[in-house]
Order: sequence, then structure tokens, then C-alpha cells
Amino acid sequence: MSKLRLVILLFLLHSVALVSAQGSTNGTSSWQTLNGSAPLVIARGGFSGLFPDSSSDAFSFALMTSLSNVVLWCDVQLTKDGAGICFPHMKLENASDISSVFENKRKAYLVNGVSMSGWFSVDFTLTDLENVTLNQGVASRSIWFDGMHSPILTVQEMVKQIRPPGLWLNIEHDEFYTQHNLSMRSFVLSVSKSVIVDYISSPEVAFLRSVSQQFKATETKLVFRFLEKEETEPSTNQNYGSLLDNLTFIKTFASGILVPKGYIWPVDKDSYLLPSTLVVQNAHKEGLEVFGSDFINDITFSYNYSYDPIAEVLNFIDNDAFSVDGVLSDFPITPSAAIDCFAHISKNASGPEKPLIISYNGASGDYPSCTNLAYTKAISDGVDVLDCNVQMTKDGTPICLSSVNLMDSTKVAQTSFSSFTTTITEVQTGSGIFTFNLTWEDISSLTPAISNPYSNYRLSRNPKSKNAGKLVSLSDFLSIAKEANSLSGVLIIIEHAPFLVKVGLSITDAVLDALSKAGYDNGTTPRVMIQSTNSSVLKEFKEKKKNYELVYRVDENIRDASDATIEDIKKFATSVVINKESIYPQNKAFVIGATDIVTRLRKNNLPVYAEHFDNECMAQAWDFFADATVEINSFVMGAGIDGVITSFPQTAASYRKNRCLKYKNAPSYMRPVEPGGLMQILTRDDLPPALAPYPVLTESDVAESPLPEVTASSTNGETTATTSPNGQPKIATCIVLSNLAVLLVTILLL
Repeated sequence: MSKLRLVILLFLLHSVALVSAQGSTNGTSSWQTLNGSAPLVIARGGFSGLFPDSSSDAFSFALMTSLSNVVLWCDVQLTKDGAGICFPHMKLENASDISSVFENKRKAYLVNGVSMSGWFSVDFTLTDLENVTLNQGVASRSIWFDGMHSPILTVQEMVKQIRPPGLWLNIEHDEFYTQHNLSMRSFVLSVSKSVIVDYISSPEVAFLRSVSQQFKATETKLVFRFLEKEETEPSTNQNYGSLLDNLTFIKTFASGILVPKGYIWPVDKDSYLLPSTLVVQNAHKEGLEVFGSDFINDITFSYNYSYDPIAEVLNFIDNDAFSVDGVLSDFPITPSAAIDCFAHISKNASGPEKPLIISYNGASGDYPSCTNLAYTKAISDGVDVLDCNVQMTKDGTPICLSSVNLMDSTKVAQTSFSSFTTTITEVQTGSGIFTFNLTWEDISSLTPAISNPYSNYRLSRNPKSKNAGKLVSLSDFLSIAKEANSLSGVLIIIEHAPFLVKVGLSITDAVLDALSKAGYDNGTTPRVMIQSTNSSVLKEFKEKKKNYELVYRVDENIRDASDATIEDIKKFATSVVINKESIYPQNKAFVIGATDIVTRLRKNNLPVYAEHFDNECMAQAWDFFADATVEINSFVMGAGIDGVITSFPQTAASYRKNRCLKYKNAPSYMRPVEPGGLMQILTRDDLPPALAPYPVLTESDVAESPLPEVTASSTNGETTATTSPNGQPKIATCIVLSNLAVLLVTILLL
């Protein structure tokens, strides 16, 4: 790795080099590991979730972002001249550009009785591989770092360059290499004389038994690696599932086992957790350490974890029955934080007041938006402020729904109400079935549908509960919130008010009436926050009620706001909601820098709440390592926001309780990322095209005329909008008729 690149890497996290990790001594009760020490973090190929596996950058970044005793994992392959290289696959084209460097060197071999075709290390000398560079072998991950020309490293080179606190060599396909006159046994015995090898693992019994005597009196630990239960171990001809029943035999040549996480916490066919097995307890009884593998942030894991990778790690290290002795991860920052910051935290523990946790349609990451279940889950998860996005029905009932279009959050399109589909461009682009065209009785009969914002990436939310719960009115919502003693307030969101006036509905009056009837005006109930993108709405509330917190939501990405604009906002709002990208702008899912909009607003006594935070890996920029907690921490500790608006309140509540927030010097894995840091690593040729800067928020963007009064001539729910030549919405009449109404008209005409 070049000195320049190393300097840039060291710059990515604030003062990383000055902070020592604190993992094994967090002041809690002893761990349920075999030796009572904190579990190990094993970085598979370094930080391979981001950088090319086994590259110097991946190894270096793992050291920077992990516990101080992190163990670096190297999958060993042997070259034609007997050198041992760190490479994740025996087929070199899976994670390098070798197929373009040596186009005609494809070969086919039998490997454990199966024919395999590709580029194999046994056909190339170490000198041949000097012109081959590593790349990202997982298609769903960023390819932008492939142009960094990372060379293939030998085990010795890796140790010399990186100086790992711990080294783990994984050895596979011993028989294949033997057929090519190469000896894994000889290599391992030789390399252990020149470098310190802490762990050697293999899924092959014969190999481990062949070296067990030589390492018996050393500090090197041998670990038997279990593959999938149905696969056959080549030297015993038994499948790995059956070998699991003979741990006494495993103990004769190994001091530990490495198992896929499903061996410990199996999942059913729908990816929900089944009861844990006794694998860890049984192995510990035999004196065997247990390491879990397949801890990967950017793949689908059990829905029970709500896409929170820290929650998954905690289930393996911090439960009432056992703790694994280590976890193998492509994203070592996550288990590092889980071990040091989140494990052994009492459920009743309290954290700092910031950030304020505001729900996004309740716990909409786990249940259909704005249902009774989404709200009760958000409360139990530890939300501070419960939100209701108010919509109006045809009969004037204010209800909670994520969108004015019922098709976004219910199965209305599959009912007889599908005939109410219409297009109202003043409300949204495209057609919809709108709340103000149906009565509350109609809407309350509908089946809710969970939001799946990342379905294009095959990421779905809690399928078992995708239609669970009941839709609620604003009155129902206020009752739910009032019964929850843990809440500090409610957030009432009001949109489309000017349009609703035109159809004879006053959403502001409906909200004020519901709040008054629910007793939210006596000053003893939780605070009420009124949010809108319309300054006219907030001005109306300011005139009628002075004890509500008025929240102005900026509905576009901005880079700044003029002084005059901020002064205008202060006249009608007491806080501001802005998009995450207004704080950390992105390009091709990379953070390209930071604005100072949060600082400017807060200096003007306007608290800033950022929206909205999701747990799914596709919701975060690459800079946040497919870990929602890293993202939250960067916005809170780095940007200084006052609150997070989230679909997964439990993750935010867990973050706020973590002990590392109390450390005088936060460890590297609990420090905000450097905005634009990853972009600085990319070579000029690999940089994505620059984007035009976001606009500055101006006075004209926030200025609005007062809301008009509802008049008797307004047509209740029977309008749509077209677009006038100057591009401004223009109201036009549109009668929405049910099939029955059409039939009656036809009869009358006859």
C-alpha cells in the first residue's frame, strides 16, 4: 500500500490512531465464553465488505475500525512455486482481474471429485501474479475500489506490511494441492517459523490431524471448520452434520470449531429464527472454543433482527444461555462495537437525551405504517416522539396514514374501491385512490400493507406481518400515545392543506379539534409537535395555539439557507426537519462532503431533526458500512443533529444506550466517519461524475399565502387537478363514480 493511500486511510476516522479499543475490559460481568474473556473479532480478508478481499487496504482498514485485538483472516492458496498467498477463493477470477491478464490460461480440474473450470493459483508463479490485482468479488458491493490496483499478498508480505494483532490462516483443498506436488502441511509448518500464527482452521480432518502434533506445544490453535451440514468432509466421507455429533473426536486434534451461524441459531424457510441449538454449550463442555461465521451486514439475515447487524451479533454473544468465542465478519466494525459498546447493557439502562428519537409512521420497518401495531411496537422499542401523518377522509375524519394515496399503504387496489382510481396532479404524479374520496368507515375496513421501499433489491420487511394491524384515526392515535408514559411527545404531520381546503376539508381545524378533545391542551400532557412543508399551516397554528412546537420540513435537498430565509423560518417555526443528504451530500452512494446547514440552523436556536433513517443496507451510503448504527452515530456525533426520524426506533434507542458514548475517548468503531473520506481514496479515473451542487434555500421557497377558509361552495372530495400552460396546478372538476353510481345514472337516462 502506498504511503499516500495509508495517510488517507488514517484520516478517514477522527484521531483513530490515538484511540485504543477497549473491548475485553468493559467493566461488565464475565462473558459466557469458554475462557470468560470477551469474544474475538475475526476480520475475514480484512474489511472485505468494502475493499477487495485480502487487499492491503482491507487489512489496514480492519485494524483501524476494530477492537485492538482483532484477528485478521487469510484464506491461503498455493502458487505453482509453493508460495502461500492470501486470496478468498481457489478460483482466482472470482476476486481479481486475472482473466483479462492471462486470457488463455483457463483450466479445468477435479476438486474433491467435482469438475471446476477457471484460473487456479497452481498454474501461476508468484512472479506471474505480480501484474494481477485484486477486485471486489461480491457483485452487490461497490466496484469503485477495484481501480486501486491492490496486489496479491503472500502471507509473509501481509504480516510485514500490516503487523496484525492476531493472524488466522484458513487452509482448504489440501488434497488438490497435493495432486499438484504442493504441500499445505509443509507451507504451514514453514511459515509458522517466520511469523506468529494464532489460529489455523480447515474443514479437512486429515489436514488438521497431520499438523496437530507439531502445534501441540505451541500457542497456535487449530480449529475445525464446519461447512454446510449436507456437505461431505473429504477425508472421513461423513457429512459435517454427523461430525457435529462427535465433538469428542474433534477435540483430539483441534481446540475449537468454526461453524456457520445457522448451526447455532437456525432459521426456518421464511428466514425467522428457530430456538437456539446446544452447539455452543456442548462444545464448551468438551473444552472446545466456538467461533461463528457468516456475519455479513449486506446480505439478508433473519427478519427477527430488523436488518440491524448489531442486534444479530448480540444474539450470539449476549444471551442468557451462551456466548460464542468469536465471530467471523466481513464488516469487523460491527462486532467490535457490539462487543465493547452494546453487550451487557441493561434493558432499563438510560442514555443521553440526544438524539431525540422520532418514529416514521410508527415502527414501519416492522409493521404496516401507522397501524396500531406499528405504534405500540415503536413505544415498546423506546421511541420518544410518536408520529401521525394526518390524512382526511371524505366525511371529515382525520386519520393516520403514511400517504394520502391509499394504494401506498393498504390493499385497496384489490377491493371494490379500485374504481375510485383517479389522477390528481396537485397531490401527486400518477394515479391513486385518495383518502378524501372514501369515508372513514370505508377506509377502516381496508387491509394494511407493509412498506417495502427496497423491494428492487429483494429486501422485504417482516413478511409474516405484512398485513397485520389496524388503521387508526387521529383520535385513536392520541389515545394510544396518551396511555404510553414513556413518550415525551407526539408529532402531527400535516400536508396538502391548501388542496384540501379546495375540496371542503380543513385539516388544521380537524387536528386542533382532535387534540382538544383528547386533552392535549391542558399543559400536563406530552408536548405536541406540528410538522408541515407549508409555512401557511404553521402560521395558522401559531396564531391559534402558542404552546405547540412548530416544525418546518424542507422537502428538497439543500446545501444551505440564506440568513434572511432562516430569519423567516424563525417567525413561524421552532425547529426544522431536513433530509440526510442536505447534511451529507452523496454521489453514487458515497458521501462527498458535509454542509454546515445543521450548525447554522442550531446557532439560530432551531433544533434540527434529520430524516429518515432505515436499517436496510441499501439505505446507507458506502461510508456507513451497511450498519445503521454507524450512520446514526455519524449524524449525531459528527453533524450534531438533535433528533433522528426512523422506521426502526429500536435501533436508535439501542444506540443511545451504548456505553461507548460515555467514554472520554470514543473508540474508532464509535467515531463518526469523515465525510468524503472514502471518495478521497478513489483514483481520479475511478471517481464518479461530479454532480451539480444542491440549491440554497431562499425566502421565496418558504413564503406562502395564508390558508384560505373552507367555503360552502367547495366540493367535498370531488376535484382533481390539471396543469396550466405556465406549469402551475389548476383545479378542474372530476366526478369519481362507483360502479353502482354509473349503473343508476344509466337507468335514469333510459
